[in-house]
Amino acid sequence: MTSRALRRRTVTPPAFPYDDRDLDRFRELQQLAYRCAQRVGAWLGPGVTERQAAARLRHELAAEGVRDYFHIPFAWFGDRTAFRDFRTPLQFFAGNRRLAEGMPYILDCAPVVDGYTADIGYAGRIGENEVWDRIAADLREYRELILAEVRARRPLADIYASVDALTARHGYDNRHKVYPGRVIGHQVTRTTARGPAGVTLFGFGVRTLQTLGRELVGERLRGRSPLWADGRASRHAPTPGLWAVEPHIGLGDVGLKFEELLVVTEDDAYWLDDDLPHVRRWRPEPE
Repeated sequence: MTSRALRRRTVTPPAFPYDDRDLDRFRELQQLAYRCAQRVGAWLGPGVTERQAAARLRHELAAEGVRDYFHIPFAWFGDRTAFRDFRTPLQFFAGNRRLAEGMPYILDCAPVVDGYTADIGYAGRIGENEVWDRIAADLREYRELILAEVRARRPLADIYASVDALTARHGYDNRHKVYPGRVIGHQVTRTTARGPAGVTLFGFGVRTLQTLGRELVGERLRGRSPLWADGRASRHAPTPGLWAVEPHIGLGDVGLKFEELLVVTEDDAYWLDDDLPHVRRWRPEPE
């Protein structure tokens, strides 16, 4: 056996870096982010623009004490929920698209409080939309599939391929491939950088960019990546820690996703919180 092969065999995953108190703080912040997104969703109506929705979401987060962000709030309406004709990163920023009856919407925010980060996606519709209802119901399978395959310690790139296969079986198309880096998820850590809070660059917090840069370099040196995509860098088992996971599915001009934190330990995995809007939607109505 070569020394290279021996090194490959003896590599062990890093220890899970958080205690119960840390997980509580991440969970509380994720709940806060979803509360703010739900309040904005209840406020939305025909005629509201994406920019107005993103600004309202930022206002709601600030009212809850948020002063820093992993990334600034985003809002996408109509066919922009499916990222149709997106060619440059600038198209992800909220624009002047106005809501109309029957339109889907997605609100995405990533607040940071005391270094703890949440990154959530909240989807809804104005009025009736049968395509939206169908995808919303089917998303449950993606959540279950991702958890099962992470628990089986399958390589991240292989799990990505399994999500693609399920998307094809449903007759949908993968829209997370349009995100920068084609990511379906990314690691979330407790930010320790000492930059100016609330200052953003290209939509990302300066502290986030400092932390993410260190993680990219450190993880790559260990043969891993903090970004979960379908390429060579993701051909490794899930790294212990927290992952923000966002399968984004589209059909025609309707796009839908959830985004929430997945806990990966050395030998198990579980969603950080099952009391979230999309999970409650899947529960049977009480008789």
